[in-house]
Amino acid sequence: MTVYDFTVKGMNGQDISLGEFRGKVLLIVNTATKCGLTPQYAELQKLHDEYSGSGLEILDFPCNQFANQAPGTESEINDFCVLNYKTAFARFAKIDVNGQSESPLYGFLKSQRKGMLGSKNVKWNFTKFLVDKTGNVVARYGPATAPKAIETKVRELLG
Repeated sequence: MTVYDFTVKGMNGQDISLGEFRGKVLLIVNTATKCGLTPQYAELQKLHDEYSGSGLEILDFPCNQFANQAPGTESEINDFCVLNYKTAFARFAKIDVNGQSESPLYGFLKSQRKGMLGSKNVKWNFTKFLVDKTGNVVARYGPATAPKAIETKVRELLG
């Protein structure tokens, strides 16, 4: 099983197969618009600008599970990100990353790469999972890891 085996909901509720991203390097991030880490959107956009033409796709999954820091509708979240950070990467419907209602995608991601001290649960907004061109989860980065710090690994995976 790989990331490509999952279907997620788009911002407008439509089903999107992650198989559409086959052959791309993916950076999958659970995000929030009212978080102290929200400025990471700017660095995510810089990575997108620099490497999307070489095969990087950033997949943004808003998540309101952590202190209700992703309020609003998908449309409101998207408008905020585009207006304030000029984001142009893929954004999806809000999801849960932990618990009974967790997204099957996140259940898979967490099973493939555990967090600090072997923890499985996502601890906060802006946890990042890096996926290679064959759909395998190769790295997990905590919320405090700046997107720029992942750039070398992204370049390596892009070949």
